[in-house]
Amino acid sequence: MLHETPHRIDETIRDLNARYRHHGATAVLEKALAEHALGRIALVSSFGAESVVLLHLVSVIDRTTPVLFVDTEMLFAETLAYQMELTERLNLKNVRTIKARPEALAEHDPENLLHKSNPDLCCAIRKTEPLQRALSGFDSWITGRKRYQGKTRAALEFFENEDDLRIKINPLAHWTSTDLQDYIAENRLPRHPLVAQGYPSIGCAPCTSKVAPGEDPRAGRWRDSDKEECGIHFVNGKMVRGKPAEA
Repeated sequence: MLHETPHRIDETIRDLNARYRHHGATAVLEKALAEHALGRIALVSSFGAESVVLLHLVSVIDRTTPVLFVDTEMLFAETLAYQMELTERLNLKNVRTIKARPEALAEHDPENLLHKSNPDLCCAIRKTEPLQRALSGFDSWITGRKRYQGKTRAALEFFENEDDLRIKINPLAHWTSTDLQDYIAENRLPRHPLVAQGYPSIGCAPCTSKVAPGEDPRAGRWRDSDKEECGIHFVNGKMVRGKPAEA
């Protein structure tokens, strides 16, 4: 494990971003998985609409990389089937399914209806807390975040400081939606079955709806509510709940 001060973490990130600034996703990922300064690394994947790209890249470079999959126990059956299909198809050797603590569900959501009354708490119990618990054994983690996904990600770098706890690695930071679709097609990768049914962004079944042509791809997530993100996120090194403030 890394035992660096916040100052040292910032120095490490500045150095990494400077060294890899002009590299592509594959090179960044290769170097990240071999970079001793990043310590123990895991990939976090939702096995969602675009997840296959990063999963494929990791499978080519090092298929023993730990892959953390948070099963909220409210996912579409298609997502669970897709997770199993990709794990086998890509020969991923270390996929770990993470779930909420049974006692937390028994206390706060015994009837599985919390998403209707308090979706933020539902996300915190079923996704955020289990993920943070799983990540506690790692120094860095790989995400699929990209600049084109919104204003809060417009200046996204390859390496970020996550609240002085871990280093977040974003190999696809500079990729566009077209880049992703081209990669999937060129490598003949299986797509999430719900994409063809009108679900360009896929979360839990009760909180995800179809998206009409011309709508924002994330319009189907928590439709008709102010909620846009799940649980707790880190923006500019600060912990926030719900919708991240725009920089």
